[in-house]
Amino acid sequence: MAGKFEIYQDKRGEFRFRLKASNGQAILASEGYKAKSGCENGIASVQKNAPDDARYERKETKSGKHMFNLKAGNNQVIGTSESYESVAARDNGIESVKKNAPDAKIEDLS
Repeated sequence: MAGKFEIYQDKRGEFRFRLKASNGQAILASEGYKAKSGCENGIASVQKNAPDDARYERKETKSGKHMFNLKAGNNQVIGTSESYESVAARDNGIESVKKNAPDAKIEDLS
């Protein structure tokens, strides 16, 4: 099974997406969008930017864990990872986004 994007609505009624790897684990999550079209544009931006390593902002959380943001060409964050225990685990997450995002199918759960 390949990776997939899921579009869903949060409690406030905003549209969000999450990218799931082939094992079903969520590896990237979006901000909230007022319109579904904005969410779909966000997915297209992830698909376009995911292969480019320079688009990943690698960070450490205040609690000492590791995470990353995927940024668009305009430097705006288009997706955020979960927190990882190690740098190696975070870097594996980035590689998973690079591998899964470009060809991921979109499933609309909204």
